[in-house]
This record gives sequence, structure tokens and C-alpha cells, in this order.
Amino acid sequence: MEDTVIPGDLPPRVPRVPHGGPDATCFSGLDFSVNANPYGPNPLLVQALRDADHAAYPDPAYTEVRSRLGTWHGLDAAHVALATGASELLHRLVRAYLPAGHMLLSLHAPFGELARAAALNRATVVTVPELPAALPHGTRLVYVGYPHNPTGHAPTPEQLRVLADTCGASGALLVVDEAYAPFTPLPTPPRHPAIVRVLSPGKAHGLVGARPAYALADPEVVDTLDNLAPAWHVPAGTAAVLAALPQGASFLAQTLPRVAQHAAALAADLAGLGRVEHHATPYLTLRVPDVARVCAELLSRGLRVRDCASYGLPDTLRIGTRMPGENATLVRALRELLGTRGRHG
Repeated sequence: MEDTVIPGDLPPRVPRVPHGGPDATCFSGLDFSVNANPYGPNPLLVQALRDADHAAYPDPAYTEVRSRLGTWHGLDAAHVALATGASELLHRLVRAYLPAGHMLLSLHAPFGELARAAALNRATVVTVPELPAALPHGTRLVYVGYPHNPTGHAPTPEQLRVLADTCGASGALLVVDEAYAPFTPLPTPPRHPAIVRVLSPGKAHGLVGARPAYALADPEVVDTLDNLAPAWHVPAGTAAVLAALPQGASFLAQTLPRVAQHAAALAADLAGLGRVEHHATPYLTLRVPDVARVCAELLSRGLRVRDCASYGLPDTLRIGTRMPGENATLVRALRELLGTRGRHG
């Protein structure tokens, strides 16, 4: 008799996570809800994407790509796992290391896709405001944004090392999300067998649509993640972008200091409108009354920002920097909506 699948065997229905960026409305205005380098895309990486062999299957082991990235980070290829987007990588981490009924512990609200992956796996998500000295029973994954989105907060490397020791002693993994680290002066996280570094360089290179991502981890963890990936899980173009990252670093040196200046200026211009938090990231947060109304009013003017309710911050907007003239347009609109000209008005 053939086995049958009953509804209880299927994952629960979990709503899609809200994100910044485009949606089904085909928005065509100024989008401040996305945190990507406004000077992108990196021309060298675009050329690598175009030059990739799209007519043939890529190497299923991605040997050369992993070797190049490993060498760049002072590691061998066995420490590198590739992915099409950090979201896909995080889903695999949950499938491998977060069994149903166990816990994901997150410093501040986790990236929404990670929380959704945990829910699909029938695991529990617990958010804490400070680094824990000990892990609650059943913790299998600990998540830290480095820096955190949207608050911009980040632990020190020594704090990461101590937390990694705690994770290792408890049989847990520490996931360090470095999506926005290239924009900041943060030091490289320490090497530790319990740390999984998740890197999504498309943001810093202004090439999020290509979805390049990879993890640096202990070879046993990499092998486990690879086991959960289908064949040819990274398209040839995305693999080519990943392979070209070491050569594309000069673009970051040229553009990211300007992005930092634009973000700092935007934070200063918004300071008179509400509480602003900015920690050298390409985004900042602004506390305003009636967030839903403000977002709707801005959208009617062709301006999109990110409502932070899904992060547990219902009175907060997240705003990613764009070019100075575009930032000025948003500042003017917010001053009109909030009934003040701000300190620079």
C-alpha cells in the first residue's frame, strides 16, 4: 500500500514576511524602504553577470567560486557555503539545526525570513534585548545582526566570542548576519566553530536582484548546508558575481564613504522631527506618531519608507539613504506631514 500524506505532515501555513522594496503595486516612486548602495550596481559585478555562461549548467560543487571566496577570507573552500540570497541560506540553517519544539534566540527582532523559517519548522522564536549570559533550555540557534536591522546596534567581537563559547558549550550555533557590515567600520567577527557568518554582498554592491550570498562556517556545518541544497542551486550569473567579489572591492572603497556621508546628513536633517537613531548604517530609524498614516501619506506622494511594526517597533520608520537630492525630497515631505520644519527648516 502506498504511503499517503496527511495534512498534519505538512508545514503550517505562515504568512509571507513584509519587506522593503517592490511589491505587487508596481511602485515607481522614490523607495527609501530598501537598504542598498544607491551608487550601484557595481559595474564590475554586472559585467561578470553578463559574461557568465548561461547556456550551460554550472559546476554543481562550485569549486572555483568557493575557492576564490575562501582564499579572500583566509580560509579554504570547505568553509564556504553558497546560496541564492541570505533568505535561502537561513531557511536551510533552520531545517538543519532547529528541530520542531526547539528555540531560536534572537538579539532584538530577527530578520523576518529567519523567523518565518522557524515558524514553518514549528520552532519557537524568543527575542531578547541584551546578549544572554546563558542560553534557555532547548536553544539551538542564536541570531545576531552585525549590525542589527533596523536598530543598527552591534555587539563587539569579544562579546561575539563569549556568546559563541556559550553556544558551543550548549550545542547551539551562533548566526552572525553581516548584511550591512560592509557599510560600517565594524571589525571582522572572530573565527569560532560555533559561528556561522552569513554574508549578502548584493546590498553593499547595489546588486540585490542577483541575490549573491554565502556563509563562512565550520566545514561540518558547510557540508550539512550543502546537503540540503538542490543541484545547481546557484545560477551561473550569481555564481559569477560571487567569484568576482574580491576584484569588485574597489567599488566599495569609492562609494561607501559617500553613502555614510549621505546617511549621516539625512539623520541630521530628520533630527527635529522625532527621535532618530543612526549607527553608521545606510539606514536610520525615526519615531513618529501614527506610523501607518505617515507611511500612507508618503506613499501618496510617491515616497516609500519601511514601517517597523513587524520588528516590534510600531512607532518607528526605517529609512534607507538615497542620493542627497532625493533625501531632501523626503525630508520636505516629512516636515510638511509632521507639522514642523525641523531644526534645519
